[in-house]
Amino acid sequence: MAELHQLEKSLLIALKDGKKINLHTLLKKTKLPYASVARASVWLSSKGYTKIEEVKKSFIKLDSEGKKILKKGLPERILVEAVLKNGGRTLVDIVSTLTELSKDELNVALGWGRRKEWLNFSRENGKMFIIVKEKPAKGIDEQLIEQLSKGSITIDSLTSQQILSLNVLMKRPKIIYRHEDVDRFITLTKLGRTVAKQVKEVGEEISQLSPELIKSGKWRDIRFRKYDIKAPVAKIWAGKKQPYLRFLDDMKQKLVSLGFTEMVGPTVEFMFFNCDALYMPQDHPAREIHDIYYIKSPSHGDLSSYTSLINNVKATHENGWETNSKGWGYSFSLEATKRLILRSQGTALSARMLVDAKLEIPGKYFSIARCYRPDVIDRTHLTEFNHVEGIVLGADLTFKDLLGILKMFAIETAGADKVRFKPDYFPFTEPSVELSAYKADSGWLEFGGAGMFRPEVTLPLGINVPVIAWGLGIDRIFMMKSGISDIRDIFSHDLNWLRSQKVI
Repeated sequence: MAELHQLEKSLLIALKDGKKINLHTLLKKTKLPYASVARASVWLSSKGYTKIEEVKKSFIKLDSEGKKILKKGLPERILVEAVLKNGGRTLVDIVSTLTELSKDELNVALGWGRRKEWLNFSRENGKMFIIVKEKPAKGIDEQLIEQLSKGSITIDSLTSQQILSLNVLMKRPKIIYRHEDVDRFITLTKLGRTVAKQVKEVGEEISQLSPELIKSGKWRDIRFRKYDIKAPVAKIWAGKKQPYLRFLDDMKQKLVSLGFTEMVGPTVEFMFFNCDALYMPQDHPAREIHDIYYIKSPSHGDLSSYTSLINNVKATHENGWETNSKGWGYSFSLEATKRLILRSQGTALSARMLVDAKLEIPGKYFSIARCYRPDVIDRTHLTEFNHVEGIVLGADLTFKDLLGILKMFAIETAGADKVRFKPDYFPFTEPSVELSAYKADSGWLEFGGAGMFRPEVTLPLGINVPVIAWGLGIDRIFMMKSGISDIRDIFSHDLNWLRSQKVI
């Protein structure tokens, strides 16, 4: 019996008769604190000595208004008795002077009094009277409130008529409060009954030797507690990064280790960098109010430091400028290009980088940018999301280099089994491609688009070498890597899911 704690022995002695006992009864029999009984019952259960059953019960008790009613009575009871005291017939206009009921309480009293048929109304000579013929008998609802004066009661103990009254009272604010509680019953298993028969007494045990015990010599007469290293202990949840934030940090670290430099930029962006510099015409459908969040105030910003670049982009849109293109053939609005919006795509950061004084050629750049679009939220779409964006500049770059980078992303960061490319269209790249990846437990999932920046994008910004670019939905990459089927779960507050994620 050395492996048993003295608390376990106390419970086994209390359970010896083999009957099912609830936790509260065990408290009385063992005279131990609640925490000690609860802990020991779990220990015994883990060893197979006891079985714990949980029974959920619904209780009701008086709420704040219910306690007032207990002292003063229901508003309709107060009203009826006041009218009876006034002769059984009272003008509605003066009834408030007969009671101390507030205006709201009086309205409640009139409504419930009529519903219970405790009072009637009579119109005479254009005046409304309240008529009460006799003092009504005490209702089941009033009896139930009196019964609750002694404390909580279980709903299972109520009669069918009391339950009907309870349902009515529950519709009235703050009279009765309903709550759930769990009652735990403990009984010995067959193995537990065998062990319980061997437990004779519970002696005093200590777990720590104190100076007083040594000085007094009492340590010779006291039994030291033996510890069971297999005994269950409470789980400890170590602090760790939110899984998706950790994934984003890991992604940044990988890209930096591959020689990429991070691009940064504002969340509130100019339409110039978000669309115009990327050769998206100003009447493009992607600029509609249902695809972009527009800033209300201030609605426009200052782009005076980019005047020459804006003029290049304006000419490119209107007639092709020096790009050997015909352009879009419309009148470019300088006012519209200053419009402030919430960044709708990470490619805006690539446009900013191409005009940055720190740009190096050849060079490799990336960003993990928060983007915003009005969208219908479903398992693969959110109104705010993250884009992993990248550009590579160099004299000898080809479309084949781009496909290699995309394949690396899908396999190394998402754990994809295979990838698939298909032609796509974007105003700022040509040729363009769409990347999809496959994983056995996730199926095919679209990651995003990529391509070679068009001369209409690079030349107006002063870039004379090929630029490969991609913008992928990193949220979806994480979904595939983690086996998540709903994008909303990425930002879950579910503690069980968060705790189950491994620390990598």
